[in-house]
Amino acid sequence: MDMWPAFINATLESIPGAADKIAFDKFHVAKYLGDAVDKVRRQEHRILMTQGREDLKGSKHQWLYNPQNMSPKQWREFKGLRESALKTSRAWAIKEMAMSLWHYLSKTWAEKAWKRWLGWALRSRLEPIRKVARTIKEHLWGILNAVVLKVSNGPAEGINSRIKMIKVRSRGFRNKERFATAIYFHLGGLQLYPQGVEK
Repeated sequence: MDMWPAFINATLESIPGAADKIAFDKFHVAKYLGDAVDKVRRQEHRILMTQGREDLKGSKHQWLYNPQNMSPKQWREFKGLRESALKTSRAWAIKEMAMSLWHYLSKTWAEKAWKRWLGWALRSRLEPIRKVARTIKEHLWGILNAVVLKVSNGPAEGINSRIKMIKVRSRGFRNKERFATAIYFHLGGLQLYPQGVEK
């Protein structure tokens, strides 16, 4: 789930043993950290532009792109930026380190790794990163649950994204029933061909 207090409190009140079941998954942590890296980039870009430097010009998407989805060419082009002494480069490295901490099987080892990461992030002198690190520190128990339980709401977020696209493409619906029908039609896996007809 998301780290919103309302979601957490409602779950803790409604489900027995929820503190061991609530998981703040990689998707949400990545979003918070991606936003923090972008804030650092924007702040640094403004300062560099006043000095007549264009180091970060047009680089927004390179910092936000998942390295696993980059082509070899994109990775080579990004090399100069990611290995630079820019604050944005340091923020990106902190984010990528956090993204590598989801493979642990033991809660004890996962906690040690996350606490080392928190130390680095909190000492970074990059306020957007420090703010996210404080949020992660406060919700570390649920992140550790997600690491150990190996759960993610990525598939649900994907379906939600597809539902939003249905709404956008149709320019809205007059009532909820028509919207529900469109969702079932596009995402329900319904067999719409007459019997005996092959796709």
